[in-house]
Amino acid sequence: MSKIIKQRMHAKIEGDFVVFIIGMRVNKLWKIHKWLPVATAMPKMIAELSKNPESGFLGARQSGLWLVQYWRSFEHLVAYARNRDSKHFPAWVKFNKRVGSSGDVGIWHETFLIKDGQYETVYNNMPPGGLGKIGTLIPASGKYGSAMSRAGRVQNDDAPITPDGSVS
Repeated sequence: MSKIIKQRMHAKIEGDFVVFIIGMRVNKLWKIHKWLPVATAMPKMIAELSKNPESGFLGARQSGLWLVQYWRSFEHLVAYARNRDSKHFPAWVKFNKRVGSSGDVGIWHETFLIKDGQYETVYNNMPPGGLGKIGTLIPASGKYGSAMSRAGRVQNDDAPITPDGSVS
C-alpha cells in the first residue's frame, strides 16, 4: 500500500497528454460467457502496455468496471489500438464477433486531448494516484493554491478555505 501524503498536492506533467476513460456494462448478467472475456481482457492489455514505455502509455487507474488511462499522445493510443500484434486488437475482433450489437455487454470510452498546463489536480491525504502517480507531485500552495491557479487561469490564487479549515 502506498504511503499517504498528509498535505495538499498538485500533479505536474510536462507537455501535452491524453486521458482515455474506458468501461463496460453488463446488460445481461446471466450471459457470463459474453461479459467475462471482456472483463478479463483489459488487465492483460495494461500489463502489456506497462512493460513497453515506447508505447506512449503513461499509466492507469481502475475503479470497478471502468479504467482511466493516461497516454503521451492520441497517436500513441490509436497506434496501440490498431496494432495487430498487441493484446487489444484480437480482443476487439473477438468482442465484435461474440457480442457485436447484441445488447448483452456494453462498452464505452471517452478520449480527452489535454494541452500542456490546461488541467488541474489536487490530492489531500492521498497516496500518489492518477496523474499524481505518473507526474511530479508538488505542494498545492502559492502558485498552485487554488483550482484557478493550478489550471493556469490566474497567478497565485489561494483557495478560499485553507488546509486547516479556516475561511480566508
